[in-house]
Amino acid sequence: MAETIEQYIQRILGHTQGKVPLEVQAATPKKLAQLVEGRSASELKKRPAPEKWSVIEILAHLADAELAGSWRIRSILGAPGTPLQAYDQNAWVAAMNYQNRDARQCLEMFRVLRESNLALFQTLTPEQWKQYGIHAERGQESIEHIVRMFAGHDLNHLQQIERIVAEKAA
Repeated sequence: MAETIEQYIQRILGHTQGKVPLEVQAATPKKLAQLVEGRSASELKKRPAPEKWSVIEILAHLADAELAGSWRIRSILGAPGTPLQAYDQNAWVAAMNYQNRDARQCLEMFRVLRESNLALFQTLTPEQWKQYGIHAERGQESIEHIVRMFAGHDLNHLQQIERIVAEKAA
C-alpha cells in the first residue's frame, strides 16, 4: 500500500529528530562520495530489486531534487505565497534516463547546488525562514520546513544507498 502524503512527511521528518538540518545537508555530499568511491558503473547501476532504484538512479534523483528545491526556495523568496509545482519522481527517472547517468557528474551537480543553497541559507533573515509557498500536493511549506524535509530526504536516501552497498559487499 502506498503511503499518504502525511505519512511521507512524517517519515521524512522522522529522520531529522535530534539533528540539525543544515549540518545534515552540509555533510551529505561527502557521505555520498564516500559511499560510491571505488565502485564500478555496473555496481552503481544494479537495482536491488526490479521496482527499486539503483545507486545511480538515487544520485541522479538527489541532484534533480536539489535543483527543484533550489527553484522552490528562490520562488518563495521572490514571491512569498507562490504556488510550488509537484513532480512525479518516477517519471523523471524514466524520462531523464537516470539509469545511464554518470555517478560522478550527478555527485558534482548535487554538491554545487547544495553548496549554493547552504550559502543562500546563511543570508536569510528570521522572517525569510518563515516565508512559504503552496506546494501542489503538500500545501503550505515554509523555507524552514523545506530545509528540514531536504535533510530528512538526504538521510532517507543515504540509508537506502548504505543498504544497497552493504548487500553487494555481503
